[in-house]
Amino acid sequence: MKPNMSGVLVFALFLFEILAIATISISFCNGSSYHGGCLESERGALLRLKRDLKDPSNRLASWTGSGDCCAWTGVVCDNMTGHVLHLDLRNPFNYSKESEYDAIRGTALVGKINPSLLDLKHLSYLDLSFNDFQGDQIPRFVGSMGNLRYLNFSGTRIGGMIPQQLGNLSNLQFLDLSSNYLLYVDNILWLSGLSVLEHLDLRSVNLSKAFDWLMVANKLPSLVELRLSNCQLQFSPLATANFSSLTVLDLSHNQFDNSFIPSWVFGLSHLLFLDLGFNNFQGPIPGGLQNLTSLKHLGLDSNYFNSSIPNWLYRFIHLEYLSLRNNKLQGTIDSEALGNLTSISRLDLSLNTGPEGRIPRSMASLCNLKSINLRGVHLSQEISEILNIFSGCVSIELESLDLRSSSISGHLTDQLGQFKNLDNLDLANNSIVGPIPQSLGHLSNLRVLQIYNNKLNGTLSEIHFSNLTKLSWFRVGGNKLTLEVRHDWIPPFQLVALGFHNCYVGSRFPQWLHSQKHLQYLNLLNSGMSDLFPIRFLKSAFQLKFLDLGLNQFHGQITDLTKVTQLLFLSVHSNNMSGPLPLISSNLVYLDLSNNSFSGSVSHYLCYRINEPKSLIGLKLKDNSLQGEIPDCWMSYQNLEILELSNNKFTGKLPNSLGSLTSLIWLLLGKNRLSGTIPVSLKNCTALESLDVGENEFVGNIPTWTGERFSRMVVLILRSNNFHGPLPTRLCDLAFLQILDLADNNLFGTIPKCINNITGMVAANSFTRSSQQYLPLPLDGDVILTEKASVVSEGEAIEYDEILNLVKETDVSRNNLTKSIPLEMTNLKATQSLNFSHNSFTGRIPESIGAMRSLESIDFSVNQLSGEIPQSMSNLMSLNHLNLSNNKLTGKIPSSTQLQSFDASSFTGNDLCGAPLPKNCAENVSVSEDENGDEDEDEVDHWLYVSIALGFVVGFGCFIGPLIFNRRWRYNYYHFLNRLENIIVGVVRKCS
Repeated sequence: MKPNMSGVLVFALFLFEILAIATISISFCNGSSYHGGCLESERGALLRLKRDLKDPSNRLASWTGSGDCCAWTGVVCDNMTGHVLHLDLRNPFNYSKESEYDAIRGTALVGKINPSLLDLKHLSYLDLSFNDFQGDQIPRFVGSMGNLRYLNFSGTRIGGMIPQQLGNLSNLQFLDLSSNYLLYVDNILWLSGLSVLEHLDLRSVNLSKAFDWLMVANKLPSLVELRLSNCQLQFSPLATANFSSLTVLDLSHNQFDNSFIPSWVFGLSHLLFLDLGFNNFQGPIPGGLQNLTSLKHLGLDSNYFNSSIPNWLYRFIHLEYLSLRNNKLQGTIDSEALGNLTSISRLDLSLNTGPEGRIPRSMASLCNLKSINLRGVHLSQEISEILNIFSGCVSIELESLDLRSSSISGHLTDQLGQFKNLDNLDLANNSIVGPIPQSLGHLSNLRVLQIYNNKLNGTLSEIHFSNLTKLSWFRVGGNKLTLEVRHDWIPPFQLVALGFHNCYVGSRFPQWLHSQKHLQYLNLLNSGMSDLFPIRFLKSAFQLKFLDLGLNQFHGQITDLTKVTQLLFLSVHSNNMSGPLPLISSNLVYLDLSNNSFSGSVSHYLCYRINEPKSLIGLKLKDNSLQGEIPDCWMSYQNLEILELSNNKFTGKLPNSLGSLTSLIWLLLGKNRLSGTIPVSLKNCTALESLDVGENEFVGNIPTWTGERFSRMVVLILRSNNFHGPLPTRLCDLAFLQILDLADNNLFGTIPKCINNITGMVAANSFTRSSQQYLPLPLDGDVILTEKASVVSEGEAIEYDEILNLVKETDVSRNNLTKSIPLEMTNLKATQSLNFSHNSFTGRIPESIGAMRSLESIDFSVNQLSGEIPQSMSNLMSLNHLNLSNNKLTGKIPSSTQLQSFDASSFTGNDLCGAPLPKNCAENVSVSEDENGDEDEDEVDHWLYVSIALGFVVGFGCFIGPLIFNRRWRYNYYHFLNRLENIIVGVVRKCS
């Protein structure tokens, strides 16, 4: 071959190679797969994986038996070899809130993980997050997939122990097993094998047995992110940590036993993200944190820090997120220094006892600020002033403003319309007055608006909502607002929640609500409606979980609700509903139909599908016309905590199955015609705090096991029944008892002296039990149930609710109790009312009764008490009701402004004198006008003279005797007389 031809050939071959490389490069750049498609063995492995998974949303529709598997959804192959490298089957609709959980389950892959994954020998990326593996364990074979660099099982409902075989994945750089509450470890040593691990996320995995978690993690030199939130971690004593590369540390929600932030945290100088919230850290915010000057995210919320905000914190110029919420911080916000946080975008100082003061004007310079949360911070500013501060450059970015419960006042103005980017505005629980401005309609990005419980008035019209197309959470109840819209109005929004309680929406149920297809929460309590019950709306609102129509004038009947399975809370109390009780779904958590005119038996309702477990936590049917016996069908109501059946027409005995309600806290059965004895099975209800069976026809003794089994009892009302026998001494075991009403029975015997063991009546703050229960519903709005009890005081029934836990009363009136009032009773110093009337008590009123300074009412009338009224009763400055009439009391009524202020009827029927009685105590010794008067007077004079003579003899003898027989006394006495003489002579001379 000629030389020039050889050169041409070489040049041609070179051009061919360049063209081939270019073609390959273009192929890579365009994402083209290997020309021959995926390998047959790996296609088969993927199909076997699919076979064991249910796919309700058909996400794997492209996974068919033929074709190139490299083109299937979630599959990425090597462009040269065709090997599967990445498998991304992450559920795209992962959830951030519990309320979204049910919705995303419809898109999750469900089932088991097939071992066919082992055939994907080149797989380096596996993401199965937010699917549903139904509590199965992580397969051990995953530890044999040695090429894995990325592994994500987050939110997949896997459970059991993390297999130690995962420690064999020596190439793993990213591991996320978070949001799996059923997952746990025995130890965490297997992590030591992951030497190149950079990202570790075990949030919500149970690590309570991993005592060496910090020591093991400290041996991972490449670690950049460590997220161990809500892991039940034990506090580690390690003094230093060698996390030289760590930029993210999340240890929140662990409730460490130690009270201080561990010192090794202060040495992590490269940290950008630090979250230590929801632990038990105390004292001042530690100064060691000021070393972490690179921080962009700092979360110290929900601890017990009690200092002021340290000045050095304002020097964190890179800080974008700062949360100090829910601590005990004091002092004021440094108005000048706050302006240094120019990078801050989210600021949360809410729910502290301080800082107090005012929102500083320097906050207007924080132009990156997107979220401000000062909920519960005592500001005492007008809302117009606050909006004016934020109306500068802040309004360009501000997305969330939370000033709930911040003591702000004033009028809302048209300034509100300037905040175009607002997504969340919460001004609830303040003192804002006046109308809501029409400029509200300019906030086209507004999603959440909460202004409930203020002093707003005026009208809301369609103009207010004209541009609120994104509005989903709208709660303005607790004001005096009126909604005026056209009957055929179609709103521009789709609400998730509407709260309009105590406002006026019109006399008819709003028709526009039928257009709201996503509504979950609807509160129209006391909204002025008088209409047929909206059963059609209820059955068509497929997302509705909460409905409160109480305190209106709805009428008609409620038909079968068994198919309304999504509803969890239904309240129609205080309306005009009638007919039989409706059948309900087993999913319902709370039902309140009280104060209506429902009638008939409850058997069909309670015994419906008797073997099907019920979700009911609260059932209120009081103040109706229900009748017949209470059926024996309570076995399936194991979650029931609140049962109110009082003021109906129930008869017969209590069923034994009531004892199966072991979660019961409030049981109110008063004002019926129930009879028989208290069933022994009720002693299984050991969680009971309030029991009211008053005004029935129960018989028998008060059960002796009451004190033994009901250790948490606070309210016990047995009044107006036919109970007989002595008061059981085990009542003294009810240490938390605050209301004891045994009046109007046939009890006899004495009040046990151990009564002072009831410490719930000893001190005002002896037991801080709340009279409220929080109802667990998957909603962002709190549902609070307030306990109510009808307490008889001064002969009048008073219904207490919010302040029930502050009431302390003992009433044993109208029984046959005898002997004296025990002295130990006066140790119950926080008691406000004592009623022992209409018994046969004898003896004296205890002198120490004056120590019961909280007493507001005392009724000891119609007994056989004797002796004088104790002087100490004049110390009872809170007393406003007193009845001591019809006893055998004697003597003078103690003088005090308090006792003399009562009417004379409080003391009649005794042998008493003094105000307010007309009988003067000076008249107690009267001169008789009868014929024996002179003889009585002579006898008095005779004894008077005898007494004088005897006194003279005794006095003279006591004085003269020592002078006669004691020489020293005589000497001192004569000396005294001599000095006295000299003094008198000197005075006389001066006068002359």
